Amino acid sequence: MAESLAGELVGNGHRLFQRVYYEDTDFSGVVYHARYLHFLERGRTDYLRCLGINQSELANASEGKGLAFVVYHMDIGFRGAARMDDVIEILTEPKRATGVRFVLDQTIRSGDRMLIKATVTVAIVDRQGRLTRLPEDVAARFGL
Repeated sequence: MAESLAGELVGNGHRLFQRVYYEDTDFSGVVYHARYLHFLERGRTDYLRCLGINQSELANASEGKGLAFVVYHMDIGFRGAARMDDVIEILTEPKRATGVRFVLDQTIRSGDRMLIKATVTVAIVDRQGRLTRLPEDVAARFGL
């Protein structure tokens, strides 16, 4: 049961379904624009989870350095709106990786309607907030 909550790996990426709740909407019943950031974050987090990357373990381990993923840059195009009770599909696909950053393409759809298209650059930092390389075994899981 818990695995299904994290979505599933598909093709080169990940798919997660989420329902839109009242708390996600504005007074008109349309998803408030900033809430899409939450949905995108859930997609990225569950993608890592499905790849077997445990963010809590990375934060507390990795040769005592402690590593974290942080959003470095995000480019979002808003193309449509979801409404309360819609079921949205969040797709996350790796695009490219360097030593200290990786780029993901993310989309949010409702049925056949494209709602959001985002490109997200994620950086890897240590406990002091300094950019650092992702361990090779972790980087290899992205298939880039």
